[in-house]
Amino acid sequence: MPIKENDIPCAVETPFNWVAWPFRLPEIVMHPEPDYFTAPFSKERQELYLIDDENTFFSPSVRNRIVFYILTRCPYGTEEGKKKFGIKRLINNGTYSAAYPLHDCQYWRKANDPKCENERYTLYREWARFPRFFKEQPLDLIRKYYGERIGIYFAWLGFYTEMLFFAAVVGSICFLYGAFTMNENMSSREICEPSIGGEIIMCPLCDIKCDYWRLNSTCETSEYSHLFDNVATLFFAIFMGIWVTLFLEFWKRRQARLEYEWDLVDFEEEQQQLQLRPEYEAKCTQKRKNPVTQELEPYLPLTSQALRFCISGTTVLFWISLIIASMIAVIVYRLAVYAAFASIMENTQTLQPIRGLLTPQLATSVTASFLNFVIIMILNFLYERIAIWITDMEIPRTHFEYENRLTMKMFLFQFVNYYSSCFYVAFFKGKFVGYPGSYTYMFDRWRNEECDPAGCLIELTTQLTIIMAGKQIWGNIQEAFVPWIWNWWGRRKARNNPENLYGRWEQDHDLQNFGALGLFYEYLEMVIQFGFITLFVASFPLAPLLALMNNILEIRVDSWKLTTQFRRPVAAKAHSIGIWQEILNGMAILSVVTNAFIVAFTSDMIPRLVYYYAYSTESDSPMSGYINDSLSVFRISDFLEKNRPEENPGNFSTCRYRDYRYPPDHEKQYTHTMQFWHILAAKMAFIIIMEHVVFVVKFFVAWMIPDVPAEVKAKIKREKYLTQKILHEYELYKLKQKLCEGRTDASMEKVVMATEGKVELSELM
Repeated sequence: MPIKENDIPCAVETPFNWVAWPFRLPEIVMHPEPDYFTAPFSKERQELYLIDDENTFFSPSVRNRIVFYILTRCPYGTEEGKKKFGIKRLINNGTYSAAYPLHDCQYWRKANDPKCENERYTLYREWARFPRFFKEQPLDLIRKYYGERIGIYFAWLGFYTEMLFFAAVVGSICFLYGAFTMNENMSSREICEPSIGGEIIMCPLCDIKCDYWRLNSTCETSEYSHLFDNVATLFFAIFMGIWVTLFLEFWKRRQARLEYEWDLVDFEEEQQQLQLRPEYEAKCTQKRKNPVTQELEPYLPLTSQALRFCISGTTVLFWISLIIASMIAVIVYRLAVYAAFASIMENTQTLQPIRGLLTPQLATSVTASFLNFVIIMILNFLYERIAIWITDMEIPRTHFEYENRLTMKMFLFQFVNYYSSCFYVAFFKGKFVGYPGSYTYMFDRWRNEECDPAGCLIELTTQLTIIMAGKQIWGNIQEAFVPWIWNWWGRRKARNNPENLYGRWEQDHDLQNFGALGLFYEYLEMVIQFGFITLFVASFPLAPLLALMNNILEIRVDSWKLTTQFRRPVAAKAHSIGIWQEILNGMAILSVVTNAFIVAFTSDMIPRLVYYYAYSTESDSPMSGYINDSLSVFRISDFLEKNRPEENPGNFSTCRYRDYRYPPDHEKQYTHTMQFWHILAAKMAFIIIMEHVVFVVKFFVAWMIPDVPAEVKAKIKREKYLTQKILHEYELYKLKQKLCEGRTDASMEKVVMATEGKVELSELM
């Protein structure tokens, strides 16, 4: 709490500050309180603190946090010799319907009370409306009204959105490069050329039912794949590996600045972590002595913990297995319906005009992506409840442990759920196909999928776009419309009541409950999005742009629902984003590996480069002949009966397939050529070089950027020195006052001398 006004001068404004003027909010909104030197509050030293009014000395968020702490531990009776306590238990058994802090006024108008600060109204006017999307966020006011934990979330979300702007600009430039060079792409030109692609007969893409087809039927797909599969893709993958490091390092600096500004530098998080959950105290009947505090406290026996962890771990593994099973079911769907799509598109005249754009591969990929998205949403809905139940069953000791355990369970599940299909398309589809006459089958029944002749990257882009955009649209509908509809329905009976009969507590009761896990879901949503724009960004340079547009909307949707549609949440302290920081660091490292593999194995860049430097025969046009070189020849008479096409209307003797194998007349027929091994070696070399280069740059950048800015370190030292000096001088003053009152003895004089020594030591420091 404040003991003296801050005398450290503010940063000098630069001549270019006028550029940011349109984005600024009024000073009274941005900084509703002056800056003070602070010290932990002590009732014995009240006169030391700057108390203008005892009723407003503690901010509303601090007051509601204190009250909630008391209510969760307040005893109210005994049952069978056991104490019953806590407001949560009374809510669960129906004694109370709810317990929540009150909003200070209506969000659309100021309160009649002249003493009311109307902070909710100010937040709505200046922050929670979409027309203010270009304005900075009033973080100090958010912290004052909602507490540090919600404040730090919006600070992180705003900073993440700002950093996305740079990634979105570079990604858009890379996409435009692909668009402007589309006509110069020799591979798609050869595929579309009637004399080249039109003359190449491809082997059927499924057994028996599928026909032979001409390569130029995939003309449009190959042209669009160049938008994402070009040289700029490699540059963007490396750029994003460095961008994610800069984002995380600069966030640490921003977080350190907030810690200082919000008086969280000496925040006793260890004490917060050691505070037992009321549920733990209630359910654990056995007690033992705490080695730190030497006090008796409840504990859970080791055998009970082990049993609970076994049940919890088994449940999590079962649900992850369920996701993998559902992914395999989607793969089987892709394999089973491909032949149907191929047959329908071949024989239906109405689809002839769009056959070039909507190929059987693309139709299968799009429908499978939508099916996968629906399965993801259903599994998410079910698992959320299971994860909370098994975490409650484990009876974590502290709130810190509870949140960390639930976070890891939910994130692990969501990671597998959202990204498994993208990993399949990126790293498995088309890699284990075999060749005509010796295809690979799943469960000895369904033939494995092949990639488009232009590569699998366009399918990965389609998968990523549908899941990422679908999740963001569905998330915003859930966050905005669902609470609004519930509140509209709940308030319908009270619309005709006068204000004096429909009090503030009743109005707030009709709002939705934000809940203890409300912020957890917000973080989870953003971290999953972070994975989409980092793990697979090499396949879709526009992903950061989509994320940027979503986040601009997300900030205002979150602020709007928190200010207008939800009860005021109980304030909580936090000086960081917690375990999410470690999860983001892990994803940043994994993203370097995944993008290196995507460029090497999913895109066509390495085979093209190998052809350009080692196998090209045309000096004027080095990429001429690449398509013909990348397709192997198969003799149709070598087909086995189980996969031989029913018809061969063109009486073709050979067909082509995507691989590097010797032709049928060669002594090593249908085995891999030396070019295949050259390309594989180049891919592995590229992965090793790219990973090492990006990791070296990442770690060098992380080492170069200090986590705490130098001026913040200086301010922290200055504040600690002044605070210690003020406290010691106060102690000395009180002791001298006691001496003047006549209470002198040898021990008192020693205390005075010791305190004087502390003051001198503070000055020396």
